[in-house]
Amino acid sequence: MASLSDLSVSVIICAYTKARWDDLCAAVATLWTQQAPPYEVIVVVDHNPALLERARNAPELQGAQVLANSGPRGLSGARNAGVAHARGAILAFLDDDAIPEPDWLAQLLQAFHDARVIAAGGAIEPLWPGTRPEWFPEEFDWVVGCTYRGVPTAPTPVQRLIGCNMSFRREAFELAGYFRSEIGQVGNDLMRSDDTEFTIRLWQRCSDRILLFVPQARVRHRVTEGRASWRYFRSRCYAEGFSKAQMARLVGSRDALAAERSYVARTLPAGVARGLVETVSGRDVGGIRRAGAILAGLAITGFGYVTGTLVGRLDTQRRRGLSRYLLPRGAQ
Repeated sequence: MASLSDLSVSVIICAYTKARWDDLCAAVATLWTQQAPPYEVIVVVDHNPALLERARNAPELQGAQVLANSGPRGLSGARNAGVAHARGAILAFLDDDAIPEPDWLAQLLQAFHDARVIAAGGAIEPLWPGTRPEWFPEEFDWVVGCTYRGVPTAPTPVQRLIGCNMSFRREAFELAGYFRSEIGQVGNDLMRSDDTEFTIRLWQRCSDRILLFVPQARVRHRVTEGRASWRYFRSRCYAEGFSKAQMARLVGSRDALAAERSYVARTLPAGVARGLVETVSGRDVGGIRRAGAILAGLAITGFGYVTGTLVGRLDTQRRRGLSRYLLPRGAQ
């Protein structure tokens, strides 16, 4: 364990299922071999006693601190438990099915040498179970929790970060509070927006600070067979739209949809045009399928947003219950 300093990093990994055990062990192992090793690694187990016992006794997780989420069930509660326990000056979050590149932490830490930077996040690349599905457009890689075509390719101030690969100065949680459990993912539900809502809230409250996207800070995010399917694609698109409507009620529609306006106006039309040109030119006959997937994904996401808006006046518990009825279950 490295000595504590102004740039000491606590890496927090949240886990809820034994189905990702091998990925969790691989993620922890790669952290100890980082070019800039973390001060500590914290694994938070979300209301799964069997997984908690296994993690606490596993030699594969030796050196990591394993604790239970004693707060509300779900990813937000687990993240908050990790924040409360962490001692580092920088708190970094990594998914339990993501593998960081050897220079991941070094690249993130470089950003924090600028005192104005209060948060930094990096690129997330899909690790497909085989070859990438021919029909799956890169513009929709967010469906599988990854960065998508159209994001900046150089370090750029942004409004939001993605939970699989994000980091914050400790003071961020003093300024903006914690993750909201009512909009976070629970188990394998597809509704999720707590990371986006938190970073937008932080951005709103710290207008003189910078949230920096660092594409060189890369992790690889595993995509299972179930998530590489058309069924998951359309379900996740609907869930994203539904979640966006819920988030808009908390941070305001202008900020909640700021990135989406450019995405819909520029990125998606360019993706459709690219797919059609690739098909017509004979370079890639799958281009027309990707163009179709972009149009379908946009329509389904929009429908989810409208639905979420219509049920927006329901209380939290009824909204959670309705969302579980409306949204198909996720894939491991």
